[in-house]
Amino acid sequence: MRLPIGFRAGATRAGIKPSGKPDLALLVSGTPCSWAFVGTLNKAAAPCVARGRQLLHSGQGLQAIVVNAGNANCATGEQGIWADARMAELAAAQLQLAPGMVLTASTGVIGQPLPVEKIEAALPQIRLGLEIDPFMEAIMTTDLVPKMAEATLSSGARVVGVCKGSGMIAPNMATMLAYIVSDAAVPQEELRRGWQGVVDKSFNQVTVDTDTSTNDMAVLMTNGAAGPVDLAEFWQAVERVCVELARKLARDGEGATKLLTVKVTGAVSDSEARKAALSVAASPLWKSAVYGNDPNWGRVMMALGKAGVALEPDKVRITLQGIPLYAGKVLEFDRARASQAMQAEEVLVEADLGLGEGQGTAWGCDLTEGYVRINALYTT
Repeated sequence: MRLPIGFRAGATRAGIKPSGKPDLALLVSGTPCSWAFVGTLNKAAAPCVARGRQLLHSGQGLQAIVVNAGNANCATGEQGIWADARMAELAAAQLQLAPGMVLTASTGVIGQPLPVEKIEAALPQIRLGLEIDPFMEAIMTTDLVPKMAEATLSSGARVVGVCKGSGMIAPNMATMLAYIVSDAAVPQEELRRGWQGVVDKSFNQVTVDTDTSTNDMAVLMTNGAAGPVDLAEFWQAVERVCVELARKLARDGEGATKLLTVKVTGAVSDSEARKAALSVAASPLWKSAVYGNDPNWGRVMMALGKAGVALEPDKVRITLQGIPLYAGKVLEFDRARASQAMQAEEVLVEADLGLGEGQGTAWGCDLTEGYVRINALYTT
């Protein structure tokens, strides 16, 4: 996928991933960018997240991102803090930038020292090009497929996004990394005003296993190369890209065989609707039922009830793949037909709470033996 005007990307093999696949990547703008950043709220956040927040609060622009995959550089003490800063210094020196213009990110196994010497040796091997695909490939860990999306504004400006993540996915920005770049001219204060709202409706509505990574971050960069844009259209494009990435993230959940989409309407507010939808998408019992094609709507009701939102069961309506299952009372339905309808690439659950105008969507996946198998043997 071609990058917006002024951006380049590249990757190489540094020997960090045991597989020997590409694991060190750069994403660079030819000019300083306006940018916005949201990082994990996990209390054991990695040094790259802490450093990202420090750069964000400095108010300066951003011009490059350096990412290593295979090592999270988390829970590694002072050595880890030094290693993260050193990675920024090495990338900055190669790009002839100040270290403060370079954002760092790491993803992989927690608790292992980051081999900075491998990064130092490999960085000069990176050849920057106009396609984002090499960058995407290098930041993947247990991902089975690359996740990319794009949108074009009426002005010709483009928005391109990538994200990685397959397990330890329950973003709270509150092992997901998301990078969205655009050649639109958007002031930095505008980006920071609107970015959290987009993240709340996209990446923060994804769950694979309810585990919030120590390294999650979502970054938005604009370099202005394509000139001014209509801001409403820009944010719509950014949201479309992020929602598409969020769906791909959920579908590629570890061991998953299908995408689970949960739409909640009739809540007292949008935030409560999103909270209720995420509760259903995260429920291990419902996720297991989705895998087994079991239309056990009681598990949906349970997940709605535990979400901590306003709920009156006699006003709730639950629909599965367009088939009404519950409408304030138990409905007669063809279980065999409902089960067959669940044998699809995407399973859609809709719940109308009947209390207001709030609406929200969440994405998840089924829970399979594959998830257990992958995570039982992750470091062995």
